[in-house]
Amino acid sequence: MEPGEALGVAAQVAVALAGFAGVVVVFRRESVHDSSPADKVRLRLLLTNSILPLGLSMFALLLLTVQAIPPGISKWCSGIAFVVSFSFAIRMTKTFRSLNLRDVQRDRTTRFVFYLFGIFGIAVILLQVYNLGLLGAFWPFFTAIVYQLLTGVFQFARLILLLPE
Repeated sequence: MEPGEALGVAAQVAVALAGFAGVVVVFRRESVHDSSPADKVRLRLLLTNSILPLGLSMFALLLLTVQAIPPGISKWCSGIAFVVSFSFAIRMTKTFRSLNLRDVQRDRTTRFVFYLFGIFGIAVILLQVYNLGLLGAFWPFFTAIVYQLLTGVFQFARLILLLPE
C-alpha cells in the first residue's frame, strides 16, 4: 500500500471516530458539563485520539503533494509526530493524576489501561525518535497514527460500555 493511500484511510477512520464521539455525546443521559471528571477525561481522550491522527495524516498528505517529494519527508513527519505525541502524553498524564478521584485511580482496570497504553505510547514516541535519527522510513510515522486511532477506538468502547458513575 502506498503511503498516500494509507494516510487517506487513516484520515477517514479518524473522521468516523470523531463522528462516533459526537454520537456518544448526543445520546448521553446527562450533558457533557454535568458528567463526572473521569467521563470528561475519557471524552477528551476520545476526541483527541481522533483529531491527532487526522491532523498528522493531513500534514503528511500535504507534504506528499509537493511536486518534488523531499527525501526526508518521513523524518519530518516523525519529528512532528514526536512533538505532538510527547506533548499529548505529558498533558494526559498530568490530567489523569490531577483527577484526585480515589475510586478512579484505585480502580485496577483503569490503572492497567492507563499504564498499558502509556507503555505503548512511550514505545511509539521512542520509535519516532529512532526514525527521526536513523531509519527515515514511513512505517514508524504511520505507527503513531495507528496507535492514536486504536487508543481512540478503545476509549469509544469504554464510553459506551462503562456504567455511569
